[in-house]
Amino acid sequence: MHQLTLAEIARGLADKQFSAEELTRNLLARIAQLDPQLNSFITVTADQAIAQAQTADARRAAGESSALLGAPIAHKDLFCTQDVLTTCGSKILSGFKAPYNATVVEKLAAAGTVTLGKLNMDEFAMGSANESSHFGAVKNPWDLTRVPGGSSGGSAAAVAARLLPAATGTDTGGSIRQPAALTNLTGIKPTYGRVSRWGMIAYASSLDQGGPLARTAEDCALMLQAMAGFDAKDSTSVDQPVDDYLAALSQPLAGLRIGLPKEYFGTGLDARIGEKVMAVVDELKKLGATVKDISLPNMQHAIPAYYVIAPAEASSNLSRFDGVRFGYRCENPVNLEDLYKRSRGEGFGAEVKRRIMVGTYALSAGYYDAYYLKAQKIRRLIKNDFVAAFHDVDVILGPTTPNLAWKLGEKNNDPVAAYLEDIYTITANLAGIPGLSMPAGFVDGLPVGVQLLGNYFQEGRLLNVAHQYQQVTDWHTQAPAGF
Repeated sequence: MHQLTLAEIARGLADKQFSAEELTRNLLARIAQLDPQLNSFITVTADQAIAQAQTADARRAAGESSALLGAPIAHKDLFCTQDVLTTCGSKILSGFKAPYNATVVEKLAAAGTVTLGKLNMDEFAMGSANESSHFGAVKNPWDLTRVPGGSSGGSAAAVAARLLPAATGTDTGGSIRQPAALTNLTGIKPTYGRVSRWGMIAYASSLDQGGPLARTAEDCALMLQAMAGFDAKDSTSVDQPVDDYLAALSQPLAGLRIGLPKEYFGTGLDARIGEKVMAVVDELKKLGATVKDISLPNMQHAIPAYYVIAPAEASSNLSRFDGVRFGYRCENPVNLEDLYKRSRGEGFGAEVKRRIMVGTYALSAGYYDAYYLKAQKIRRLIKNDFVAAFHDVDVILGPTTPNLAWKLGEKNNDPVAAYLEDIYTITANLAGIPGLSMPAGFVDGLPVGVQLLGNYFQEGRLLNVAHQYQQVTDWHTQAPAGF
């Protein structure tokens, strides 16, 4: 049962081939057996999951037939989940149990999903390797000596290892798409505002967006259909009807216009990954697509702009973690200032401290105009590049990552090298457009991902292209040895 996709599980439950409880118990046993190798879960909610599965079986017996009814998933551990530990991978929230459900959690629960637990992540979603978690690094199931990508690395590793069919993630600068690429999954970051951020503990509020990771575009469509939609509780949520993502999957690709940015294929890209990208282009041409060379001239400024804007917002968002209202508090503070300093100093990890300090500096008097305001102007230029490109093409295609999954610890002493791994993904967050990564083959036994970028609210188009590609290839069906 663990090899079934989400869509196959939906059909199996509908046909009474197995029950939700049987499936849940099977996966919980796999998690207990295999996750110690991966460290993908922070919390396993076994009793709750079995109770939810039994409820789902009762609902199906009463005549309900929702596709996700009884489907097992898990949440990245920054989605607030009522009465369940919600840590953001940080010591500072190591004992925090959320008093309410995030909107994403609520929507998926209403669809009937069974929650197996909460998944490991880079601390406060800051990282590209899932090595900054207070609860330890997550391992890549394709090679346990390598990183799975971050910050949604726990979600990616668990799905890739067949511990569950799908999981939620969040993407601030590539944190769904990059781990999807490094673990042979499909993952989609929706348009900013398409999925509610209410109850999703913030890293950078103007960049964060929730989305699904799964093995296929069809599974991502099933998940996103339930996750997306307007939420009055989120002031950044967009009040626009949600497309029928499943109906979009079957559309032919004849006439699809693909843009290939020249900036994606220069120095810094592993040539072997470039070859895999062009092989995907050839397959899409066979399906009726046409290809055009384009330019995104301001992409070269994306990394410095992002690493001013995101830390600045993190500095503001993380100021609430002060040792007073919730979370970790230092021992025996001598006064209020000592309480603040030691609670934050002891509670936050090195990468989070680094970004808080960078962000605070960028927002400080005398530097705001020089750094933060200039970064926002560059952000607008990057958005304008995409707006211009989408006059001529329907989707933009390129590599998801410049390199294969690297060894655990390899980039720990060089944060900038890790930041550069996001070069192809962060522009989508700065512009607010949707992006998807899909499996495109292997190099030296390690997965390669190809990224698709679309115009605003064109998630259906990205899922359609990925699904049609997955009908003529089998990369997405391959599982890591031992899992």
